[in-house]
Amino acid sequence: MPQIRIPAVFMRGGTSKALVFHRRDLPEDPAQWPALMRAAMGSPDPNGRQLNGMGGGISSLSKICVIGPPSRPDADIDYSFFQIGVTDDTVDTSGNCGNMSSAMGPFALDEGLLPAPEGDTAVVRIHNTNTRKIIVSRFAVENGRAAVAGDFELDGVAGTGAPVRLEFLDPGGAGTGRLLPTGRSLDRLEVPGLGAVDASMIDAANPCVFVAGSAIGRRGDEMPGTLDGDAEARRALEAIRCAAGIAMGIAPDAERAARVPSIPKVAMVSAPVDYTTLSGRHIGADEYDIGVRMISIGQPHRAVPLTGGLCLGVAVRLAGSLPASLARAATGPIRIGHPSGILQVDAEIGTESDGSPRALHGAVYRTARRLFEGNVLIPG
Repeated sequence: MPQIRIPAVFMRGGTSKALVFHRRDLPEDPAQWPALMRAAMGSPDPNGRQLNGMGGGISSLSKICVIGPPSRPDADIDYSFFQIGVTDDTVDTSGNCGNMSSAMGPFALDEGLLPAPEGDTAVVRIHNTNTRKIIVSRFAVENGRAAVAGDFELDGVAGTGAPVRLEFLDPGGAGTGRLLPTGRSLDRLEVPGLGAVDASMIDAANPCVFVAGSAIGRRGDEMPGTLDGDAEARRALEAIRCAAGIAMGIAPDAERAARVPSIPKVAMVSAPVDYTTLSGRHIGADEYDIGVRMISIGQPHRAVPLTGGLCLGVAVRLAGSLPASLARAATGPIRIGHPSGILQVDAEIGTESDGSPRALHGAVYRTARRLFEGNVLIPG
């Protein structure tokens, strides 16, 4: 049978890449989408390489975005994110991808979904349907299209590009409905096989659980290659993630928590120490405020996921949290040390009417670029 052709754009957003589809080009019934998406990415692949599709064999390269008209009056576009499993048949919509969020404004402008701005800066209000949150994207425009060239350096991405500022408005409760799903900034989790573990479970931009490396007998600043070869550590972190998923109300039991692999994200956090990045760059302990090593879909991240970084920034600002106790005091942007370098995030905390904390916003800069446009071919 002939292959099915679906118009698509292949884009990099931050430290991720994804296929981007128009909603109008997909089947009217969303129930048909998962099979098409798995085929497009080459999943599931027991070899973990996705050679028969567009995927890159790791979670940050196995993503799909769907863009359509806005479904709420305060947005310019709707953006839905799909995390495609590499070795399994998962098509997860439980969370957002902050990195790919940076590509959505430029995509919408270049595709003619929005009028060109009168000045040299575009402002796009993006409704992420996964989290039901608004993200404001600001980026430069040249000749009516999103600027690509620039001098902004993004750790983890070779070269430079035009910056895209993302402002996540009121990011608390993106996955659970509450900034502090348990009502506390620090908890003692009972984890099968580990016992009691100190953890901060925070939901800002995406739900995350933060623990110290010592909770699993590690330093907390291990590099991805070390964690890749440390099956015991990865099993322990997955057990913590599942226990947190239950405590945060994401799943009723460990079995069902394991079926929601993208949230909560689990991360080890550490006080600043000297380290060498994946590119060989030396970073001194005085160059950043807190270190993080994050796992996503069972794989160690080479760079901190953007929503994970934003959530960590909010956590650092929350009194009593584990990240706050480990971080260097910072009144300006929070500098997060990760395997590929440093991510700067900004976060502001306010107070709800009942006195509980409220995340007012989180902001970060990324770069994005259109890599390929045409049709993705799917076996008929």
